[in-house]
Amino acid sequence: MVELSQFVKERRKEVNLTQEEFAERAGIALTVLRKIEQGKTNLNMDKVNLVLNMFGHALAPVSLKEFEDLKE
Repeated sequence: MVELSQFVKERRKEVNLTQEEFAERAGIALTVLRKIEQGKTNLNMDKVNLVLNMFGHALAPVSLKEFEDLKE
């Protein structure tokens, strides 16, 4: 599984946006995007979902069973 920080950074670069441009388009503060890309753990999930929505994704609760199935 790809970590959130790696996923966001790679996708942002694929669409040729700077952190500043991406944050503005996603409707978040630049500091929030930087925290996400640096792998910080104390993130606001609503803000993370604003970023992920730019790529057609969202974070949602997953049961431990579903999570284990995904890893296989």
